[in-house]
Amino acid sequence: MSPIKPGLENILNGSQKAAAIVQDLLTLARRGVSARQAINLNEIIVACQNSLEFENLYSCNSLVTIRTDLEPALLNISGSTVHLGKAFFNLVANASEAMPNGGALTVKTFNQYLDRPIRGYDEIREGDYCVLSVSDTGEGIQATDLKRIFEPFYTKKIMGRSGTGLGLAVVWGTVKDHQGYIDVQSKESQGSTFTLYFPATREKIRPEPGRVPTSEYRGKGEIILIVDDVQGQRDLAEEMLKKLNYQVTGVASGEQAVVYLRKHQVDLLVLDMIMDPGMDGLDTYQRILEIHPQQKAIIVSGFSESDRVHSAQALGAGAYVKKPYILEKLGLAVRKELDRTT
Repeated sequence: MSPIKPGLENILNGSQKAAAIVQDLLTLARRGVSARQAINLNEIIVACQNSLEFENLYSCNSLVTIRTDLEPALLNISGSTVHLGKAFFNLVANASEAMPNGGALTVKTFNQYLDRPIRGYDEIREGDYCVLSVSDTGEGIQATDLKRIFEPFYTKKIMGRSGTGLGLAVVWGTVKDHQGYIDVQSKESQGSTFTLYFPATREKIRPEPGRVPTSEYRGKGEIILIVDDVQGQRDLAEEMLKKLNYQVTGVASGEQAVVYLRKHQVDLLVLDMIMDPGMDGLDTYQRILEIHPQQKAIIVSGFSESDRVHSAQALGAGAYVKKPYILEKLGLAVRKELDRTT
């Protein structure tokens, strides 16, 4: 194994998590969980505890001790691993910061059936629930603040030392997007307990799909033009595709792509949708089709699919690939588009 592989894998994992966090924060402005599947909260908690973010959190407050009490037969819920993982981390970070002089933090999961609604911080309807509880022995929350703690940017934290005040707002948005409920119990100097109720599902967790062999999306020497205004992203895509046996050239703008294609032909464009300043991906593709009417392309972007992405696809562009670049996803999209018959 190459000595640089572990470092590169860490960089890839970090970029994927960064992109996931951005999507999670968008719940404040664009409610709804688009991708749902059967998941288990215990697995999310364990994965979070083993993460670098969790390690960094507790290196900042080594006086806090954590205890977990996870129900072995915990029911599954339907939702997003990314959103729930971030919500759990925000709850733990909030609890840790409430204990600057140390204390005990307890994480519990359990199944609960409610045969009638109960009223706490939130009104919780009857039904089967998977419950997550995060408790601390910290400073507690003043009664005057308790009703406002889930408001965006409402915070008593010291800016620059801790978060931005979005943490509990993200928790609230995530729970509501999962059709769940929140209860909060807190008294000054006696700690706090946040209890999250998620509707249980009897759906089983689907196994992770196996990795596709590289041979299935390896190139045959085709010529590809990367159009991306960010050099680091352009270089990364070029390196990946060269490893897959493609001939690759990169340009930094839509205007440069048009100039290049007046003198050259390529088998496929990898076209970034958002480029600033100048033409975006749609404008660029429209100009290129005037030169090469059958030009194949795939669209890439760090943002969600937009109307302009769909417009480019209506003109003939193929798959939309969401950044960060991952070899398998990029390779499969490129191979599929090259093999597509027009």
